[in-house]
Amino acid sequence: MAAGGVGLCEPEQVAALREVLYLVGRGSLVLGRLYEGHVNALALVLRYGSAESREHFAQDARDGHLFGVWNTEPDPGGLSLMQADGVMQLGGMKSYASGAGYVTRPLVTARTEDDRRLMLVAPLEPGTRSDATAWRVHGMRATATGTVEFSGLRIDTEAVIGEPDDYFRQPFFSCGAWRFLAVQCGGIASVFEAHRAHLLKTGRGGDPHQRARLGKAAAAVETARLFVAGAAEAAAHAEADPEGAVAYVNLARGVVERAGLDVIELAQRSVGLSGFLEAHPLERRVRDLATYLRQPAPDYALASAAGHILDAPGPFHALWQRP
Repeated sequence: MAAGGVGLCEPEQVAALREVLYLVGRGSLVLGRLYEGHVNALALVLRYGSAESREHFAQDARDGHLFGVWNTEPDPGGLSLMQADGVMQLGGMKSYASGAGYVTRPLVTARTEDDRRLMLVAPLEPGTRSDATAWRVHGMRATATGTVEFSGLRIDTEAVIGEPDDYFRQPFFSCGAWRFLAVQCGGIASVFEAHRAHLLKTGRGGDPHQRARLGKAAAAVETARLFVAGAAEAAAHAEADPEGAVAYVNLARGVVERAGLDVIELAQRSVGLSGFLEAHPLERRVRDLATYLRQPAPDYALASAAGHILDAPGPFHALWQRP
């Protein structure tokens, strides 16, 4: 494309982006989390940024800068944008920032003086302003997630992306969840492959109970994959049916979470105690997946999808028919 990439953020490339996210997640959920944040940030810049902003940050991406999206913040202490004498300056911090110290072009939301949220891309130097010492978690440890202090950082005009509250604009805000679902789907497949490889290596695949567990796990993997494919397509065409697209992506969130938890349980029951040893291929995969599956407001997302289904005037099978 004109910006120098391969156009993965374009609607017609949604299947290709889904496959890339899936493959990266299957190889490493940590890398998948960081790469998905990079893609998400650039997609927001391309959607809402001015021509000047798009050109500027496309060049930064070509120069090797890692992007990310950091929206979570402590309360009090959240990020604010102040203006004085024509100079824009940030105050406050972001928390749960994945890639802290490594992401040098984070897209963040900052409160304006009229208490709205404005997107901007903050220029950071590697290893500065970040603290990941408190990131002591069960899984996804290598994401270097932490807090980042922005106070005193000056912001140029081209760093501002879109208008206030664009970040939360629907249907794109909710529909964007399909991207992390694709990464999670790759992680689920990775756990399944470790499960299958263990049965083959130990010669226990002939046991009917082991085969039943593997079969159930395979069905869960494929169910997640099909729902993520549907969610990606719904998001790509969200403007045609905004509420329906959001509902389908929210439904897919619940399906992928359930599939991941089921695959973890089935794999651990099949492999047994050895699967909890650090040297076993299953152990890290399960820790990372169990942690990454913890996404915000899963119950709300499922209830919202159910509400759309209940209120629909037609039959369920016709809700998401696509040519």
